[in-house]
Amino acid sequence: MLENLHNSGLIDLMDSKILNILAHNGRITVTALAKQVGLSKSPCQVRLSRLETEGFIRGYRAILDTCKLGLDHVAFVEVKLVGTTEKELQAFNEAAIHIPEIEECHMVASTYDYLLKVRTSDIMSYRRVLGEGISGLPGVASTSTAVAMEAVKDAAHPKGSSGTQKG
Repeated sequence: MLENLHNSGLIDLMDSKILNILAHNGRITVTALAKQVGLSKSPCQVRLSRLETEGFIRGYRAILDTCKLGLDHVAFVEVKLVGTTEKELQAFNEAAIHIPEIEECHMVASTYDYLLKVRTSDIMSYRRVLGEGISGLPGVASTSTAVAMEAVKDAAHPKGSSGTQKG
């Protein structure tokens, strides 16, 4: 994803290399990072600090093994709202962020208004979240669910770093 980012003109090739390495290993030391990109430590640290300050790097996080945590049930929920005025959209947005099982919430241009990625422990937990949480969000007219059988590619939970993965 980041290989050709320097073509956008926002960053140069060296910054692109740094970001690509960090995207795969956020715990790499500055010394090791500098060696991989062919810089000495100080210039690499300066670039890294600038990328953080300018917001290209928003933070660092651990990638959790959701299967080991018992959270391997993933459902995608299409949500249709009654109306789509700015006030109605804002009310939905503000309420949706408070449901912890909603891992991602995207407003989309489609026959429905939102696509949610919901992660729970099992189908019964999902039914509870859908019935008591999602269906009760402001303005929800209808929902449709697709349950994930397998995550073929999931950038947020790479298979190489979290073992086998169902969802």
